[in-house]
Amino acid sequence: MLRPTAVHVKAVCPYQLLVEFDNGEKKNFDVAPYIKGEWYGMLRSFEYFRRVAVDGYTVAWPDGQDICPDELYHLGKPLS
Repeated sequence: MLRPTAVHVKAVCPYQLLVEFDNGEKKNFDVAPYIKGEWYGMLRSFEYFRRVAVDGYTVAWPDGQDICPDELYHLGKPLS
C-alpha cells in the first residue's frame, strides 16, 4: 500500500498544522520540535509559518522547508 499523501494543509495556530490526507484522514501535526537552526528557524514567524502549502505529496513553505510525509502521517495525531 502506498503511503497516504497530503492533499490539504492549514496552519491552525503557531506551530500546529491540520493535515488532510488522500485516504480521508485528518491529523494534527506539531511542528515545534522541528523549529531549530537558521533554516527551520524561519518558521518561528507565524506570518511565514501560515504560508504552508501542499506541494504534491507533503507540506512545504515558500523557501523550501518541508516535512517528510511519513512523519506527517505516522507522528500526526488523529482528530477525534
